[in-house]
Amino acid sequence: MNVKKYFLAFDLGASSGRAVLGTLEQGKLLLTEIHRFPNRMQYINGHFYWNIFSLFEELKTGLKKCVEQGIQPDSVGIDTWGVDFVHLDRDGMLLSLPTAYRDGRTDHAMDDLFRIVPRSDVYMQTGIQFMQFNSLFQLFTMVQSNSPLLGITEKILFIPDALNYLFSGVAKTEFSIASTSQMLKPGRCEWQSPLLEEVGIPTRILGDIILPGTVLGPILPDIAQEAGCAQLPVIAVAGHDTASAVAAAPADSENFVYISSGTWSLMGIESPQPIVSPQTQAMNFTNEGGVEGTTRFLKNIMGMWLIQESRRCWAREKDYSWDEMVQLARSAEPFRYIVDPDAAGFLNPPDMPQAIVDFCVRTGQGQPSSHAQIIRCIYDSLALKYRYTLDQIRQVSNTPFTKIHIIGGGANNRFLNQLTADVTGLTVVAGPTEATATGNILMQAKALGAVNSLAEMRKIIRESFDVEVFTPGTAAGADGAYVRYCKLLQ
Repeated sequence: MNVKKYFLAFDLGASSGRAVLGTLEQGKLLLTEIHRFPNRMQYINGHFYWNIFSLFEELKTGLKKCVEQGIQPDSVGIDTWGVDFVHLDRDGMLLSLPTAYRDGRTDHAMDDLFRIVPRSDVYMQTGIQFMQFNSLFQLFTMVQSNSPLLGITEKILFIPDALNYLFSGVAKTEFSIASTSQMLKPGRCEWQSPLLEEVGIPTRILGDIILPGTVLGPILPDIAQEAGCAQLPVIAVAGHDTASAVAAAPADSENFVYISSGTWSLMGIESPQPIVSPQTQAMNFTNEGGVEGTTRFLKNIMGMWLIQESRRCWAREKDYSWDEMVQLARSAEPFRYIVDPDAAGFLNPPDMPQAIVDFCVRTGQGQPSSHAQIIRCIYDSLALKYRYTLDQIRQVSNTPFTKIHIIGGGANNRFLNQLTADVTGLTVVAGPTEATATGNILMQAKALGAVNSLAEMRKIIRESFDVEVFTPGTAAGADGAYVRYCKLLQ
């Protein structure tokens, strides 16, 4: 007898969060959004923070709304962005708001750390892409500044682990989220202690690492009472949102490239083992933990952040819809202006459109003079970056690829999907858009025995959600623009 199962996923991104109910019945999954709420960094006394207490309240509201609709979930699971963490004292109390990864405190941390341990040694010991906000550099900055907070920290927990802790009282560190820190041995549930000790990071504050799909325990009695539900189990799903999203790629073979498209574009492959070499270091690829022992060999690309921030800046004069922005892009000359989406100036500028203009002027391209040109520049640059990253993946994987699976919210952008197919020459399969919540839900199902394997999860996804296929066409000027783009990166 096939029993209907309910799983509640809490999926938190850098701009919003959702509570999504997954109903699993007869091999098919139905998603229902229960609750949505905004999430933005808080600027306090010169630094950016996340309000984790507000987020926790929103998650409890999501659970309560689910119960009020007559649904008692079988479990809950939480996924979020990576690298950021909270501090617990010896009594298990949260000591402060977690600092946000876009905060400027780590602006010089990488260069300072590499004076102690050479850059190549750090990469070969961790296999992680160098980004100034990785947890390694956040903690090293605290060491450098003799942070009193670090001195009274008993344990750090990454954001999904901290929220799991607030729900269950169990403080564990899930593998996929820990792997974003640049503090693990590649592909292993083991901290790279010699490296951490060499740069002064106290390893005593690092917790036990568990695999995705671990049952942590029941939610605390007071939370169950507040929500009006049973003490249902909290599952440590693949806590990094990209790990959950990649688990939901509806692939029917192993030879595929994925782009988890949202604020960031995470582009890579699912590898049976880490790929760590001087060549992958030069290319700045990362090896993060996946499900069922896989490694997410990928590159973090500054994705829809550029368009999101441009839209926010323009809202003072014109509040564009996403469709209006695409229409503006269509009206502009293709490949007239291009930028490197990962340039440092785009990390958190006060005025994103002006930062794009400045980049174009500085690189001798002239000055974009309209919103349409800036939007077109962003989309063209992302597609070119995808082609560049694909070429790099081919160099180190020796695998023939025929498809790119675009998953996540960015899969709704038909213009960029087609542009990506045209520029890369590969078929693009777009969807599901709710990949992260889907992967979260099906890992809960796997933890409770309702699903047996990653392959079965992907079969359920193929049979439950529609996808759209984009066949490569001709993008006039793309090849010449790609030559210009490669020179731009040199």
